Amino acid sequence: MTPAIGQIIRSHGRRFIVEVDGREYDCTARGKRVDFACGDRVNVLIQNAEQAVIESAEPRNSLLYRQDDWKAKMIAANVTRILFVTAAVPSPSEELLNRCLIAAEAADIDPVIVVNKADLPETAALLERLAPYTALGYTMISVSALDGIDSLRPLLTGETSVFVGQSGMGKSTLTNALLPEARARTGDISTALDSGKHTTTHATLFHIDADSHLIDSPGLQEFGLKHLKPTDLIYYFPEIRPYIGQCRFHNCSHRMEPGCAVKAAAESGDIRPMRMALLQKLTDELS
Repeated sequence: MTPAIGQIIRSHGRRFIVEVDGREYDCTARGKRVDFACGDRVNVLIQNAEQAVIESAEPRNSLLYRQDDWKAKMIAANVTRILFVTAAVPSPSEELLNRCLIAAEAADIDPVIVVNKADLPETAALLERLAPYTALGYTMISVSALDGIDSLRPLLTGETSVFVGQSGMGKSTLTNALLPEARARTGDISTALDSGKHTTTHATLFHIDADSHLIDSPGLQEFGLKHLKPTDLIYYFPEIRPYIGQCRFHNCSHRMEPGCAVKAAAESGDIRPMRMALLQKLTDELS
């Protein structure tokens, strides 16, 4: 058996496809470990022309994952940029966007909001609704996967990016437009349920060029943040960070306490009511 270092480019439960020097191997993990993610760099023992065993993982630069009350779901490792793909149709979830932005802040990964299906008449209203996020410092771009995505390419150059978002928003269609050879599965929108059909069942890493890589991930309908501490949440809201340490009480819950700088900022309009409500909702959820 030959030792080598490769990268996980697809994960299928307990089996992983690892790329080593441009060649793909079907791998299992030593000890039946499953806590690896697409994008992980791993040490493998090559057994034959098609199979290898994952011995261990190299230290990660980043890990994007979500966690609810029951389990954690790793989305991608060693990514430098998250592209949250949304669209006016099917109905987009702004809370899902916010949860993803918080996860990105917590993992120290640069987020970009990608509004797909720019050709739809409903898109203008969505762009107006999402405008406050650019004021928070987040990059937002509007594209149409079917009409050309040249404006998206500079955001991918030199990065390891991951597409995340609800099903039906066009992540795989964007992947196909960027990399026609990828042939990522795409599906029609289920108008009866007003949600997309889950067509991507596992994360897959594609190489755009030698220095730019893209991971297409399965559609999300929710984004659990149980892995975060409630006391750390305020650090993940850019508009709230300036008020950290300014409350009268060091253990302020930012609800009813007198001298709360965060609550005062919300009342003066410097913090949007929806974002303030989300902070309180997540604090309750994580406590």
